[in-house]
Amino acid sequence: MIMFKKLYIPLILSVVLLSCSKNRIDDPEFGEGDYPRIFDILNVFNTPTMIINAGDTAKYNGLLFSPVGKVKVAWKVDGEIKSTDTVFAFSPDAGGEYTVDLEVEFNGLKSYRSKKVLVSPDTYTPAPYTQVVMGYLTAAGTAVDVDLAHLTHVAFQAGRVSSDGSLDVSAGEVNQRMAELVARAHIAGRPVLLGITGRLSGVDGWALYEANDFGQAIREPASRAALIANVANYVTNRKLDGVEILMTDINSGSYAANVAAIAPFITGLRAELPAEALITVTVGAGWQHWDYPDLSGADWVNVRAFEDGLHVGPGAPRGQASGYDYMVSAAKIWTDFHLPADKLVIGLPAFGLRYNAVDADGNNESWGSYEYLSYRAILGLDPAAADKEMVNSNFGVYYNGKPLVKQKADYIKATAFKGAFLWAVDYDSMDDASLLKVLSDALK
Repeated sequence: MIMFKKLYIPLILSVVLLSCSKNRIDDPEFGEGDYPRIFDILNVFNTPTMIINAGDTAKYNGLLFSPVGKVKVAWKVDGEIKSTDTVFAFSPDAGGEYTVDLEVEFNGLKSYRSKKVLVSPDTYTPAPYTQVVMGYLTAAGTAVDVDLAHLTHVAFQAGRVSSDGSLDVSAGEVNQRMAELVARAHIAGRPVLLGITGRLSGVDGWALYEANDFGQAIREPASRAALIANVANYVTNRKLDGVEILMTDINSGSYAANVAAIAPFITGLRAELPAEALITVTVGAGWQHWDYPDLSGADWVNVRAFEDGLHVGPGAPRGQASGYDYMVSAAKIWTDFHLPADKLVIGLPAFGLRYNAVDADGNNESWGSYEYLSYRAILGLDPAAADKEMVNSNFGVYYNGKPLVKQKADYIKATAFKGAFLWAVDYDSMDDASLLKVLSDALK
């Protein structure tokens, strides 16, 4: 009985409160200078943006106005009056971003509500480009972090693979993050790929010791088939343009089997995805490269040509881990032994390596004495960091600034690689310090 009493009490209170609210709306006391009131019972204006598909309807109902029957109502779309009713339905037939305004007038005084309606187009035409400039958006990123004007493709790391072939896509579903990204990107003519990964190491987004979730999922036929079905369903349901495979399980005893399984995984995806869907794969340039299978079935391969591995760990010399020479050598490994340059997209980092403790020789002290910082965080340490490669914070932060990115981009263009990618765009700056803008301008 105690449980029932707890349920009845809030129910009775709710009825009383609603009755009181109705009395206030039906019988308000308005004095001179009082503005009309808008009661948003269904919270249709509680978020700044509504995301729908072209042909769907944005409904505005459940609204009450006070004083009842005495207000003038106007609904506007992009400033044009569309209705004077107390309810409104907006059904756009084309993609774009629209502004819906509600204007309520009484005695010459007006109250307002406003909301953006982001409409994802049914179809779109990808913008033309000369070389790929792909922005990688991490699982923590949002559409506001993506500078669509300076990239050709977006890969959103929204799919986390488990060893049984299940796919966690919550990163894209929270607050409709994937829906918003797809809508904005397609309006701008930019394809969006679903980035799928296992467990990653952190800011640098690479291999964890003895992690095998993704590798195990694609090694076993049953879990591979389950993963393929899950990926294909999500790509179709969210109107995505393809899949970017970031299989980083190369730091374990099963690394060779893990990377070998990428080939049948690509074959299976190709059979289930739409014919026009893109499939890309990100690979490393360490000694494990010998075990990668033939990846020519992918539309292109992203080479992680940064983080040389020589500047971390106990006794490692402090310095630039993602220098120009390392990028060139990493790219050359793949052209010499795997694929032609026009099949390769070369990676650049938008993060840096900071040393927090050193040994008696001035080298990195231990596995726990360094960390990675986003480029955006580095700019917070030094406003002039965009034009440098190192800033003095603790025992030094080493990273890629604008001059080094320009040098790398010039090489990528001169040697006819397919393009470049940036890990990650949500680490970048959105102003004049932007690395993505430097990369894009150089590859035009």
